[in-house]
Amino acid sequence: MMSTKIPPLIAVIGSDGSGKSTVCENLIVDVKKYGPAVRVHLGKQAGNVGRAVSRLPLMGNVFGKAIDRNTQKVKSAKSRLGLLPALVIITFVLRRLRRFHRMLAFRRKGFIVLTDRFPQAQIPGAYDGTAFPANAKGNFLVLWLAHRERAAFQWMAGHKPDLVIKLHVDVDVACARKPDHRKASLEKKIAITPLLTFGGAEIVDIDANKPIDEVLCAAKEAVAKFMATHGYRYVVESESVVNS
Repeated sequence: MMSTKIPPLIAVIGSDGSGKSTVCENLIVDVKKYGPAVRVHLGKQAGNVGRAVSRLPLMGNVFGKAIDRNTQKVKSAKSRLGLLPALVIITFVLRRLRRFHRMLAFRRKGFIVLTDRFPQAQIPGAYDGTAFPANAKGNFLVLWLAHRERAAFQWMAGHKPDLVIKLHVDVDVACARKPDHRKASLEKKIAITPLLTFGGAEIVDIDANKPIDEVLCAAKEAVAKFMATHGYRYVVESESVVNS
Protein backbone atom coordinates (compact mmCIF):
# COMPACT_ATOMS: atom_id res chain seq x y z
CA MET A 1 0.00 0.00 0.00
CA MET A 2 1.35 3.46 -0.88
CA SER A 3 1.94 5.90 1.93
CA THR A 4 0.34 9.35 1.88
CA LYS A 5 3.35 10.77 3.72
CA ILE A 6 4.90 13.69 1.82
CA PRO A 7 8.28 12.74 0.31
CA PRO A 8 11.50 14.02 1.90
CA LEU A 9 13.03 17.40 1.14
CA ILE A 10 16.84 17.23 1.24
CA ALA A 11 18.94 20.39 0.96
CA VAL A 12 22.66 20.67 0.22
CA ILE A 13 24.15 23.97 1.37
CA GLY A 14 27.58 25.52 1.66
CA SER A 15 29.78 28.32 0.38
CA ASP A 16 30.68 28.66 -3.27
CA GLY A 17 33.59 26.33 -3.85
CA SER A 18 32.34 23.71 -1.40
CA GLY A 19 31.21 21.41 -4.21
CA LYS A 20 27.41 21.74 -3.89
CA SER A 21 26.67 21.30 -7.57
CA THR A 22 28.96 18.29 -7.94
CA VAL A 23 27.49 16.66 -4.84
CA CYS A 24 23.92 17.27 -6.02
CA GLU A 25 24.62 15.97 -9.53
CA ASN A 26 25.92 12.70 -8.10
CA LEU A 27 23.64 12.42 -5.06
CA ILE A 28 20.43 12.60 -7.09
CA VAL A 29 21.30 9.20 -8.61
CA ASP A 30 21.23 7.63 -5.15
CA VAL A 31 18.12 9.53 -4.09
CA LYS A 32 16.21 8.17 -7.10
CA LYS A 33 16.73 4.66 -5.76
CA TYR A 34 14.07 5.50 -3.17
CA GLY A 35 11.47 6.63 -5.70
CA PRO A 36 10.72 9.49 -8.11
CA ALA A 37 13.11 12.33 -7.33
CA VAL A 38 14.09 15.69 -8.76
CA ARG A 39 16.98 18.10 -8.26
CA VAL A 40 16.17 21.82 -7.97
CA HIS A 41 18.46 24.84 -7.69
CA LEU A 42 17.08 27.35 -5.17
CA GLY A 43 19.84 29.96 -5.22
CA LYS A 44 19.65 33.54 -6.40
CA GLN A 45 22.35 33.08 -9.07
CA ALA A 46 22.85 36.82 -9.55
CA GLY A 47 26.58 36.27 -9.87
CA ASN A 48 26.09 33.47 -12.40
CA VAL A 49 23.71 35.60 -14.44
CA GLY A 50 26.09 38.55 -14.35
CA ARG A 51 29.03 36.41 -15.49
CA ALA A 52 26.93 34.80 -18.24
CA VAL A 53 25.70 38.17 -19.50
CA SER A 54 29.27 39.50 -19.47
CA ARG A 55 30.28 36.84 -22.00
CA LEU A 56 27.68 37.98 -24.52
CA PRO A 57 28.96 39.92 -27.58
CA LEU A 58 28.81 43.70 -27.92
CA MET A 59 27.15 45.11 -24.75
CA GLY A 60 27.42 41.97 -22.63
CA ASN A 61 30.26 43.23 -20.45
CA VAL A 62 28.44 46.50 -19.77
CA PHE A 63 25.20 44.80 -18.70
CA GLY A 64 27.06 42.17 -16.67
CA LYS A 65 28.88 44.84 -14.70
CA ALA A 66 25.62 46.74 -14.21
CA ILE A 67 23.98 43.67 -12.64
CA ASP A 68 26.92 43.14 -10.31
CA ARG A 69 27.18 46.84 -9.44
CA ASN A 70 23.51 47.20 -8.56
CA THR A 71 23.51 43.94 -6.57
CA GLN A 72 26.46 45.11 -4.49
CA LYS A 73 24.94 48.56 -4.11
CA VAL A 74 21.89 47.13 -2.35
CA LYS A 75 23.96 44.90 -0.08
CA SER A 76 26.38 47.60 1.02
CA ALA A 77 24.23 50.71 0.86
CA LYS A 78 24.75 53.09 3.78
CA SER A 79 22.30 55.70 2.55
CA ARG A 80 18.99 55.79 0.71
CA LEU A 81 18.55 53.11 -1.92
CA GLY A 82 17.59 53.97 -5.46
CA LEU A 83 14.78 52.25 -7.32
CA LEU A 84 17.02 50.61 -9.95
CA PRO A 85 19.16 48.50 -7.55
CA ALA A 86 16.01 47.62 -5.60
CA LEU A 87 14.33 46.38 -8.79
CA VAL A 88 17.41 44.31 -9.69
CA ILE A 89 17.23 42.51 -6.34
CA ILE A 90 13.47 41.95 -6.38
CA THR A 91 13.78 40.48 -9.88
CA PHE A 92 16.01 37.74 -8.50
CA VAL A 93 13.64 37.26 -5.55
CA LEU A 94 10.75 36.65 -7.95
CA ARG A 95 12.93 34.24 -9.93
CA ARG A 96 13.73 32.33 -6.76
CA LEU A 97 10.10 32.28 -5.66
CA ARG A 98 9.10 30.79 -9.01
CA ARG A 99 11.63 27.97 -8.53
CA PHE A 100 10.47 27.43 -4.95
CA HIS A 101 6.83 27.07 -6.01
CA ARG A 102 7.96 24.62 -8.68
CA MET A 103 9.81 22.63 -6.02
CA LEU A 104 6.71 22.48 -3.82
CA ALA A 105 4.66 21.31 -6.81
CA PHE A 106 7.07 18.42 -7.30
CA ARG A 107 6.66 17.40 -3.66
CA ARG A 108 2.86 17.48 -3.95
CA LYS A 109 3.16 15.17 -6.94
CA GLY A 110 5.11 12.66 -4.84
CA PHE A 111 8.68 13.49 -5.81
CA ILE A 112 11.57 13.35 -3.37
CA VAL A 113 13.30 16.73 -3.72
CA LEU A 114 17.03 17.40 -3.58
CA THR A 115 17.91 21.09 -3.56
CA ASP A 116 21.14 22.87 -4.36
CA ARG A 117 20.99 25.67 -1.70
CA PHE A 118 17.97 26.59 0.40
CA PRO A 119 16.54 30.01 1.36
CA GLN A 120 17.15 31.16 4.94
CA ALA A 121 15.68 34.06 6.93
CA GLN A 122 17.87 33.59 9.99
CA ILE A 123 20.72 35.96 9.05
CA PRO A 124 19.68 38.97 6.89
CA GLY A 125 22.19 39.83 4.20
CA ALA A 126 23.87 36.43 4.37
CA TYR A 127 23.98 34.04 1.45
CA ASP A 128 20.69 32.43 0.50
CA GLY A 129 19.04 35.13 2.59
CA THR A 130 17.66 38.63 2.02
CA ALA A 131 19.72 41.19 0.11
CA PHE A 132 18.11 44.43 1.29
CA PRO A 133 19.78 45.92 4.40
CA ALA A 134 17.76 45.29 7.57
CA ASN A 135 17.41 49.07 8.01
CA ALA A 136 16.89 49.85 4.34
CA LYS A 137 16.19 53.49 3.54
CA GLY A 138 14.51 54.81 0.43
CA ASN A 139 11.24 55.97 -1.03
CA PHE A 140 7.94 54.24 -0.36
CA LEU A 141 8.33 51.79 -3.27
CA VAL A 142 11.87 50.78 -2.23
CA LEU A 143 10.73 50.15 1.34
CA TRP A 144 7.73 48.17 0.10
CA LEU A 145 10.01 46.01 -2.05
CA ALA A 146 12.30 45.41 0.93
CA HIS A 147 9.27 44.36 3.00
CA ARG A 148 8.08 42.00 0.26
CA GLU A 149 11.54 40.41 0.09
CA ARG A 150 11.56 39.75 3.87
CA ALA A 151 8.07 38.25 3.68
CA ALA A 152 9.08 36.03 0.76
CA PHE A 153 12.12 34.65 2.58
CA GLN A 154 10.20 34.08 5.79
CA TRP A 155 7.61 32.11 3.82
CA MET A 156 10.21 30.02 2.00
CA ALA A 157 12.23 29.38 5.16
CA GLY A 158 9.03 28.24 6.84
CA HIS A 159 9.14 25.11 4.65
CA LYS A 160 11.79 23.39 6.76
CA PRO A 161 13.92 20.77 4.95
CA ASP A 162 13.81 17.24 6.34
CA LEU A 163 17.58 16.91 6.00
CA VAL A 164 20.28 19.52 5.46
CA ILE A 165 23.72 18.46 4.26
CA LYS A 166 26.23 21.19 5.10
CA LEU A 167 29.47 21.28 3.13
CA HIS A 168 32.23 23.04 5.09
CA VAL A 169 35.29 24.27 3.20
CA ASP A 170 38.35 26.40 4.02
CA VAL A 171 38.71 29.75 2.29
CA ASP A 172 41.94 28.83 0.48
CA VAL A 173 40.31 25.73 -0.99
CA ALA A 174 37.21 27.70 -2.00
CA CYS A 175 39.32 30.40 -3.66
CA ALA A 176 41.29 27.80 -5.60
CA ARG A 177 38.07 26.23 -6.84
CA LYS A 178 36.37 29.57 -7.56
CA PRO A 179 39.11 31.99 -8.71
CA ASP A 180 36.51 34.34 -10.22
CA HIS A 181 34.86 34.92 -6.81
CA ARG A 182 35.83 37.60 -4.28
CA LYS A 183 37.82 36.20 -1.35
CA ALA A 184 36.01 38.46 1.14
CA SER A 185 32.64 37.17 -0.06
CA LEU A 186 33.76 33.56 0.26
CA GLU A 187 35.13 34.20 3.75
CA LYS A 188 31.79 35.61 4.86
CA LYS A 189 29.82 32.66 3.49
CA ILE A 190 32.21 30.14 5.04
CA ALA A 191 31.92 31.82 8.45
CA ILE A 192 28.11 31.91 8.29
CA THR A 193 27.58 28.30 7.17
CA PRO A 194 27.98 26.76 10.68
CA LEU A 195 25.48 29.27 12.13
CA LEU A 196 22.51 28.39 9.93
CA THR A 197 19.99 26.11 11.65
CA PHE A 198 17.13 26.01 9.10
CA GLY A 199 14.47 26.01 11.78
CA GLY A 200 15.90 23.07 13.67
CA ALA A 201 16.16 20.76 10.66
CA GLU A 202 18.23 17.60 10.88
CA ILE A 203 21.75 18.59 9.83
CA VAL A 204 24.75 16.54 8.73
CA ASP A 205 28.13 18.33 8.58
CA ILE A 206 30.65 17.23 5.96
CA ASP A 207 34.28 18.30 5.49
CA ALA A 208 34.30 19.46 1.87
CA ASN A 209 38.07 20.05 1.85
CA LYS A 210 38.52 16.32 1.30
CA PRO A 211 38.70 14.71 -2.16
CA ILE A 212 35.36 14.72 -3.94
CA ASP A 213 35.03 10.93 -3.76
CA GLU A 214 35.18 11.08 0.04
CA VAL A 215 32.72 13.98 0.15
CA LEU A 216 30.28 12.12 -2.08
CA CYS A 217 30.61 8.98 0.03
CA ALA A 218 29.81 10.93 3.20
CA ALA A 219 26.79 12.61 1.55
CA LYS A 220 25.44 9.29 0.29
CA GLU A 221 25.87 7.72 3.73
CA ALA A 222 23.98 10.64 5.29
CA VAL A 223 21.06 10.16 2.90
CA ALA A 224 21.02 6.38 3.37
CA LYS A 225 20.97 6.76 7.16
CA PHE A 226 18.20 9.36 7.01
CA MET A 227 16.07 7.24 4.68
CA ALA A 228 16.51 4.12 6.80
CA THR A 229 15.66 6.02 10.00
CA HIS A 230 12.45 7.34 8.46
CA GLY A 231 11.34 4.02 7.02
CA TYR A 232 12.22 4.49 3.36
CA ARG A 233 13.73 1.63 1.39
CA TYR A 234 14.98 1.07 -2.13
CA VAL A 235 12.22 0.61 -4.70
CA VAL A 236 12.04 -1.40 -7.89
CA GLU A 237 9.70 0.49 -10.18
CA SER A 238 9.98 4.21 -9.43
CA GLU A 239 7.54 4.27 -6.54
CA SER A 240 8.62 5.59 -3.15
CA VAL A 241 7.68 3.26 -0.33
CA VAL A 242 7.52 4.03 3.37
CA ASN A 243 7.47 1.16 5.82
CA SER A 244 4.57 1.47 8.25
